[in-house]
Amino acid sequence: MKKDFQPFLLEREMSIWENQVEYNLSESGVHPMTMRDLFFNNEDLIEETLSTELNYPQTNGTIELREKIARLYPGAAPGQVVVTAGAAQANFTTLLTLLDPGDEIAVMLPNYMQIWGIAKNFNFSLKTFSLKEELGWGLDLDEFSQVISAKTRLIAICNPNNPTGYILTPEERATIVQAADKVGAWILADEVYAGAEHNTDEFTPSFWGDYERVFAVGSLSKAYALPGLRLGWVVAPDEFADEIWARQDYITISATMLGNKLAAYALSSEVHPRIVARTREYVRRGYGNFESWCHEKSDLISLVPPQAAAIAFVRYNRQINSSELVRRLIAEQSTLVVPGDHFGLDHHLRISYGLPNDYVNEGLERIYQTLISS
Repeated sequence: MKKDFQPFLLEREMSIWENQVEYNLSESGVHPMTMRDLFFNNEDLIEETLSTELNYPQTNGTIELREKIARLYPGAAPGQVVVTAGAAQANFTTLLTLLDPGDEIAVMLPNYMQIWGIAKNFNFSLKTFSLKEELGWGLDLDEFSQVISAKTRLIAICNPNNPTGYILTPEERATIVQAADKVGAWILADEVYAGAEHNTDEFTPSFWGDYERVFAVGSLSKAYALPGLRLGWVVAPDEFADEIWARQDYITISATMLGNKLAAYALSSEVHPRIVARTREYVRRGYGNFESWCHEKSDLISLVPPQAAAIAFVRYNRQINSSELVRRLIAEQSTLVVPGDHFGLDHHLRISYGLPNDYVNEGLERIYQTLISS
């Protein structure tokens, strides 16, 4: 047994508690769709789905699905798409393909800590660079320029960002691309929150097409409200797409046939806009409600407004450690949020608001009661 294995604390804690508490404000997507929501009462499609043979799909994804995913990325071809069991597998298999022990990787913080943990467990040389709260969660360009070196093999970013909801500016994007190009590094862009923007109906542009050494990762879990399908993808240059697929053969073999079929339907020209509109309605309505609560509790809560996603990363004005606070919240209020510790920043909480307002408001009241007693 590997004694120094770094567990994925966020996913393990969520898995333990999310189905046991009364109020779960830990999720990072909007309220999940039902099968009926997805089908929009299309009886013919319901019958067609019930007649689907539960066989293996082509293991890198059906041609139909890969064609639809490729259309989301400028200049991409279906052969450059590998369909995976969620974005988590896309990230994992991409790192397994590109990096060897000792290779240097630079990871954005705060962030979904999967790639950070993989770097620890596979003995990559790990560096980090920061989005800073005092910059409105903007990228610290000076720190970034000092972190990237001639040894840097991969720069891992999350845009729009989890947990802050920040969207990189054109200047920040250009800085990342220029730094990667200067040293010949690759960019792994986790873009699963594109489509959940607050203030625009335009999708956050992908890094795909900005630079030749890019892996673009997407998923149906966040902006598409279909996390239970466990359907993600990576778009990669041709030779790397084939190599990623080869490693997937050892890990999951494929995503499910039903997941491929439903994903292709969700990304169709008729259904895709409906799903995105539903997500943005949840995000925008939910954020207005959440922002009002933050203003009312401004003596305890400090908020930098997110620009995308159904989550906010708030600072709280108490000395208690964030993990201890969440343990109290679970025990005393049967409510779950994610502690800032799980993103490398204490005295913060990631709180979901992309759910029905009545549900969110009761959870927020329980958070407040725990804060004032801490």
